[in-house]
Amino acid sequence: MPLAENAEFRRAWRAVKQENKNALAQTIHSLTGVAVDTDALFDCQVKRIHEYKRQLLNVLHVLFTYLGLKADQGKPHVPRAVIFAGKAAPGYAAAKLIIRLIHAVAEKVNTDPAVSSSLKVVFVPNYGVSLAEKIIPAADLSEQISLAGTEAAGTGNMKFSLNGALTIGTLDGANVEIREEVGAENFFLFGLTAPEVEEKRKNGYDPRAVYRSNRRLAEVLDMIAGDALCPGQPGAFSPLVRGLLDQGDPYMLLADFDAYAECQERVGASYEDQDAWTRMSILNVARMGRFSSDRTIREYAREIWDASPAPVRIEAPKP
Repeated sequence: MPLAENAEFRRAWRAVKQENKNALAQTIHSLTGVAVDTDALFDCQVKRIHEYKRQLLNVLHVLFTYLGLKADQGKPHVPRAVIFAGKAAPGYAAAKLIIRLIHAVAEKVNTDPAVSSSLKVVFVPNYGVSLAEKIIPAADLSEQISLAGTEAAGTGNMKFSLNGALTIGTLDGANVEIREEVGAENFFLFGLTAPEVEEKRKNGYDPRAVYRSNRRLAEVLDMIAGDALCPGQPGAFSPLVRGLLDQGDPYMLLADFDAYAECQERVGASYEDQDAWTRMSILNVARMGRFSSDRTIREYAREIWDASPAPVRIEAPKP
């Protein structure tokens, strides 16, 4: 922790992160043909594709950002590469449709010269351990944005934080303990808490009220529901929008959207100060020792398995 205040150590830390970003950029280009700026903020959501994990919330924000960039051309903006990876269950139609949508959004964004220097989107295929070894050490931002009360635990968030990525997340799963360990000031928190989710459900949640209150978000949803992202196949993505507006938005993407967008603004502002960002990154790693496998196995052995180490017999060497 004291080294977080050492300017030379921070420079060395950034150099290692930059090497990792360069390596990932080469991998992305070889697998997808997309060239990402290695000076951009590497914003990564890497996990199983599932509605409660809310990759769709991230996609909504990507399009929200895209429309904002189009409207405010010339306005300074922190360059960002939004990187997705993960697999879906073979019969999970909604998850497969979300993957298709990510590809469609990437095609829209990456081929638009008006935003190409500020925003890139990529879905890295065939996620597995070898790819994780490239992505996790290169990440600047770790997306852990599941709806509060839905993630049993989660370990991906630990891997990212142990490798110096800062977390944007809800108070869900292991995010709660990670935030306690690394410090609230080194974690980008947003969104409803689990009790607030239950309260909103009990009192009646109207996602269309959010749609009516946010003009640009409404434009994003209309864009997804129409044929702007699927020319020749109008309405291909409309089931996702119907799930949000007409089927109750069960994972409350729209309820959390404004808070998420505001938190992403804070992320961008923080990334502009590279010295401060690096200090936060170092402290994330330094304070993550509680999540080591050594501590975990010791605790399981003591509190769950009631197991003790076997005695070690040391035999004298035979003459």
